[in-house]
Amino acid sequence: MEVIEAIHQRRAVRDFTGTVIAPDAIEFIISAAIQAPSAVNLQPWVFTVVQDRRVLDLISHESKKHMLLGIEAGTVPSALREHLTNPDFHIFYNAPVLVLISALKSDAWAVEDASLAAENLMLAACAKSLGTCWIGFAQRWLETEEGRRCIALPEEYRPVAPIIVGHPRGEVPAVARKSANIRWIG
Repeated sequence: MEVIEAIHQRRAVRDFTGTVIAPDAIEFIISAAIQAPSAVNLQPWVFTVVQDRRVLDLISHESKKHMLLGIEAGTVPSALREHLTNPDFHIFYNAPVLVLISALKSDAWAVEDASLAAENLMLAACAKSLGTCWIGFAQRWLETEEGRRCIALPEEYRPVAPIIVGHPRGEVPAVARKSANIRWIG
């Protein structure tokens, strides 16, 4: 698959078959992720791969509770309440794998660098006919002491990009894009 084709075909997938992903496929997409540029070539990332269904369920459950506290505090949109209070809603949509990209806290550009790695990972997954979705619901709970402990994340890292990976249950239609807002100077 050509890179431009992957850019145009990549979708946020929110329905997965649950079929196990081979370790070599996960290693392939992570090897693409680490090809991302990073400020001063620090490569400040670490990848945590979660495949244990019990851990995925725990993260989903605790993340929903944490987000509900944000609604009550007014820091999370109340429109999300219906999803978060639904006991059948699983934030990982049956995906068999969560790849959490974390970045060094001490690096001023680590979040940007990890985000570049995340895009590479998602494009590589698309090239392998795998679906991905960045799960913002998980991010804030994984930043808590309890969340960090759940995945044994070393203290010097902060969670940046929780990305689920799996086989899409069906085709995901393209979402219309706005025209580019381009400002020319000179």
